[in-house]
Amino acid sequence: MLKHTLLADYIQQALPEHTHGALYQRLFRCLVDAIATGVVALGSKLPASRDLALELKVSRNTVLNAYQLLEAQGYIQGFTGRGTWVSEQLPDDYLNVKPTQPAQLAPFAKTQQILSQRAQHFMQHVNPRPIQWGAFVPGIPDVNEFPHALFNKIQSRIGQTPDTASLMYSHWGGNEELKQSLCDYLKMARSVRCEPDQIIMTDGTHQSIDLISRALCDVGDVVWMEDPGYWVVRNILSMNGLDVHAQPVDEQGLNPRPDAPKPKLIFVTPSHQYPLGSHLSLARRRELLDLARQQQAFIVEDDYDSEFRFTGQPFPSLQGLEQDTPVIYLGTFSKTIYPGLRVSYMVVPHVLADTFKLMLDELHRSGHQLTQRALAKFMDAGHYVAHIRRMRVLYAKRRQYLIDLIERYMSADMIHPLSLDAGLHLVLRLPTTVNDQGLAEYAYQHGIKVKALSLYYSPQHPAPERGLLLGFASVPEQEMLAAFLTLRQCMTEYQDDTSSVA
Repeated sequence: MLKHTLLADYIQQALPEHTHGALYQRLFRCLVDAIATGVVALGSKLPASRDLALELKVSRNTVLNAYQLLEAQGYIQGFTGRGTWVSEQLPDDYLNVKPTQPAQLAPFAKTQQILSQRAQHFMQHVNPRPIQWGAFVPGIPDVNEFPHALFNKIQSRIGQTPDTASLMYSHWGGNEELKQSLCDYLKMARSVRCEPDQIIMTDGTHQSIDLISRALCDVGDVVWMEDPGYWVVRNILSMNGLDVHAQPVDEQGLNPRPDAPKPKLIFVTPSHQYPLGSHLSLARRRELLDLARQQQAFIVEDDYDSEFRFTGQPFPSLQGLEQDTPVIYLGTFSKTIYPGLRVSYMVVPHVLADTFKLMLDELHRSGHQLTQRALAKFMDAGHYVAHIRRMRVLYAKRRQYLIDLIERYMSADMIHPLSLDAGLHLVLRLPTTVNDQGLAEYAYQHGIKVKALSLYYSPQHPAPERGLLLGFASVPEQEMLAAFLTLRQCMTEYQDDTSSVA
């Protein structure tokens, strides 16, 4: 117990010196320092997460998250039945050997000078989470409900006698079988007008957006995106040196300002606006297509989860509304199957297809050929459509259960009306006086993983809405009640804490 008490005392003294990041990140840095300075000896046993949490008066999840970071970076090892131990050999040599030159341990303020201005700006707006599973992570499907045994059987059959091409880098936009299967599916399910040679497989939507912005824009070019919108898109575009102009969103979707500068690209989520949930009206769609043609711009349609609409049929794609539209259509298997698959796709106009394929081959050397072949077989046998139908029913039940909880324990008025019809999350509205980002961090420390609505607004927005994104797809009903009550308690405690400070 003495070692534990000494460690807790050390952390309590050192923690105020670490002001950057979430509590678990600050705790992680304190523990690294404790190992470096010998407070915790190499090869010694660390206190159990529960014991350390009690001593520090923090949540156990905070300690667990810090321990996970330590283990991921090689500082500690966990053994079932034996506890958690400091590694005998650490990943960073400088922890054991004093530097001979001060420059070897340059402070962070100096290392910032190494980064480009774009990188510095990027690092100020990242929002990573080491844990992306559980209640109520938005946008995550129930990965345990996918028919893994069936898919693995298909993969195993293909892997037993792979052809040489399947073991090479992906070439010319990806596997031809999958492109044909996708083409058939998109025509039927999303009214996309395309041929297989217009489809380009990528390792995720982020890669697709990066490639589009590099291929079609020069540094300083103007691009439009929705406000609120997915902050990662904003970060990718800014990192590529583009001038991002946030355009407002209302109940009919994107509503560009009349004085907005001429764009090169227009990023939209027309079938299910992310994160609010509105649907781009037919009139707005035609206006947007006309504007793109007049200004020689391309629309990037991110159709990330349109399969999951719970009232009526899914809206058809913007890309398929007219012949030869100036639209690049983005889709992904991350929401319908699981994110770790890392298979997404673009449908590009014929004029861009060959260039995009060459750029993808040259810049990224993609792979996943065997996986793509397996996906083609999975789709052709009807398993993909059957899985989506089954998930739509399951997610509809979980969505309604969450709605019932909100209505019972909070108020139906707190549910953002635009988020009711589709998608894998609901938006819980909060008063404008609530710091939703602080609340989300507080909830995370108690094991609840929500996203703050204000995080999705541009930094220039004068009055971002406050709220929480509650993902329900990956939370079974038998687990949802306890998680929801924990969230409600966090909301009460956080408001009480902030009120007392004020």
